[in-house]
Amino acid sequence: MIEARHLRVLRAVASTGSFSAAGRELGCTQPAVSQQMKALESSVGTPLLVRTGREMRLTQAGEALVRHAAGIIAGLTAAEEEVAAIAGLRAGRVRLVSFPSGSSTLVPTALAALRAAHPGTRVSLEEAEPPNSVELLREGDCDVALAFRYEGAAGAEEWDDLVVRPLLTDRLVALVPEGHRLARSEGSVAIGELARESWIAGCPRCRGQLVEVCEGAGFSPRIDFATDDYPAVVGLVGAGLGVAVLPQLAVESVRPRGVRTVALEPAVRREIVALTLPDLAQVPAVAATLDELARAGARQSAAR
Repeated sequence: MIEARHLRVLRAVASTGSFSAAGRELGCTQPAVSQQMKALESSVGTPLLVRTGREMRLTQAGEALVRHAAGIIAGLTAAEEEVAAIAGLRAGRVRLVSFPSGSSTLVPTALAALRAAHPGTRVSLEEAEPPNSVELLREGDCDVALAFRYEGAAGAEEWDDLVVRPLLTDRLVALVPEGHRLARSEGSVAIGELARESWIAGCPRCRGQLVEVCEGAGFSPRIDFATDDYPAVVGLVGAGLGVAVLPQLAVESVRPRGVRTVALEPAVRREIVALTLPDLAQVPAVAATLDELARAGARQSAAR
């Protein structure tokens, strides 16, 4: 195997004409230069230098290797500089996948702070709900995935192979029209009090959680409308077409007009996290993105 340090010595010998002059140029001794040249000739399996009097002359093989050495060393230098830039957060790329309410609340704050601190780091954003977002991470199609899971739900071990960075705990709240009988309720309301209402359901995972919570309270919700679009859910509730249960983060991601939020009992919470692979967690740009997402989550919690 040809080593870059041996190529640098060979170029110095070729340009200066002797081991001693090459040693002075490189800041090492003449025996050290001689030793490295012997190691290089051993690696390539042919002589590279011929002594002619006091000077060293390149063989045909030596000339060929010196001709290629310039490009090899230049490429290595460029690679070293690029890696150093990435390690020092002067450059880098992070592919982020988030569910919609995270994209409109946590992500903007985190990415603005990341850009201010490390303007050379670029972050791309795509939207996907878990578990799809988690699969994208495992398949190598993103570097960080924002995801959530409900407290007490089965499958808590599904993220055991990933680095899990907690961001905040998000409580589910009920949305009712402003004129609803429970709109002015103080304190929490038992979800059973909404048993006879028409329901507007959210994303598939939230919809499943709604049905599970309602059935735990002794009734099955009559779902008249279902949409993944949170502003549409709020609009339908505001128009008096039903009630809904949404995560608080989803409510904060839209401007809720014509509706009231009501705390529910029993309390249902979901854990919002940022996920990455163990090896990716060591990449400076990914680690910095996780840090900023955690700070954004802490700010979101403090503002409630």
